[in-house]
Amino acid sequence: MTKEQEHEIELLHERACARGELEYRDPLTEYIVFTRIKHLERGTCCGSGCRHCPYGHINVNNKSH
Repeated sequence: MTKEQEHEIELLHERACARGELEYRDPLTEYIVFTRIKHLERGTCCGSGCRHCPYGHINVNNKSH
């Protein structure tokens, strides 16, 4: 992923959070990605290596995600 693509995704995430949204669509993969808000609702790291994990990926076994 290029720096420009990373920046675009971060902007999409920040805008989605500002609107209180729980997810947004990744423009590169078309996958639905949970926002930080959704993860905070869950209350703990799910261990999946999520892009916007606010818990520092503490439950991820393979930290290369």
